[in-house]
Amino acid sequence: MNKVAMIGAGSWGTALALLLARTGCPVALWDRDEDHIGQLARERENKRYQPGHPFPETLTVTGSLAEAVAGAECVVMVVPSHGYRAVYREVLPLLREGALVVSAVKGIEIDSGMTMTQIMRAEGDDSKHLHLGVLSGPSFAAEVADRQPTAVTVAFADPQVAETVQHLFSTDYFRVYTSGDVIGLEISAAMKNVIAIAAGICDGLNYGLNTRAALITRGLAEIARLGVAMGGEPQTFAGLGGLGDLVLTCTGNLSRNRTVGLKLGSGLTLEQALSEMQMVAEGVKTTQSCYALAADLQVEMPILEQVYQVLYHNKRCEDAVIELFQRDLKQEAEALSR
Repeated sequence: MNKVAMIGAGSWGTALALLLARTGCPVALWDRDEDHIGQLARERENKRYQPGHPFPETLTVTGSLAEAVAGAECVVMVVPSHGYRAVYREVLPLLREGALVVSAVKGIEIDSGMTMTQIMRAEGDDSKHLHLGVLSGPSFAAEVADRQPTAVTVAFADPQVAETVQHLFSTDYFRVYTSGDVIGLEISAAMKNVIAIAAGICDGLNYGLNTRAALITRGLAEIARLGVAMGGEPQTFAGLGGLGDLVLTCTGNLSRNRTVGLKLGSGLTLEQALSEMQMVAEGVKTTQSCYALAADLQVEMPILEQVYQVLYHNKRCEDAVIELFQRDLKQEAEALSR
């Protein structure tokens, strides 16, 4: 591939840019923050988000979207979900015909309830014949930058395009699988952050491994219910982008969303928890969008509902757990399908 544009120079965008540039692929890394881009250009390293990883010669940095996207066969969007639409509107007219656009963002837009590929289709220009897909899976950015063995999934409607992106990103430490279930992968990616906040709350309350196992299992059931209601395929939720990413985010110390939950469970308010964090925890905003989406689709999601009440209605964490356990008793098969 002659060039890849990486739109977003945060932790994940930088890790993916390093991944590709280390293979010899030319990568243009863009960010709106001029001071940040200036620092990257001078130091040839992202000391804010990925310290200790010098940029290869094939990695360039720019504050100009036009310069970043010009000539790029593949554009990877790695900006927060709440700003995705605005940035994509700027990117769209710059895209070449037939370009591959990969969302590496794990969230859902609050106002519309749309995933990132849905936003791109809504904003899209049919005359460009763009290929829109998603990359997701259990992948902490710091470990990818450190070349830790990692496996993820890319999903596109066109299997040949999926294979092209698969080969683009695959290395001897980064294994990529393909899927045709774009929406299922996106719902998994977004919702696992909400469940990770719940997992962090339980850890902050000093609950044990029994609690965590129950939460992950029941959280997966909720993710699958919402995903299938959105048109996703059931098997997706048992894969890397579903169960794999959920386990990682609910148990890993590098999880921003679990960290938010830990702080809430230990007694901090949401405002206090977020003020202590440098990077965005997508699950906080995603809780709002998924809560509204579940209501619109009439999907029962009790863990999501309790996280929403804790985040936005100051419900005590202990009370949220009690309410979950006081719900009507059910057969497990029934609980998995409703």
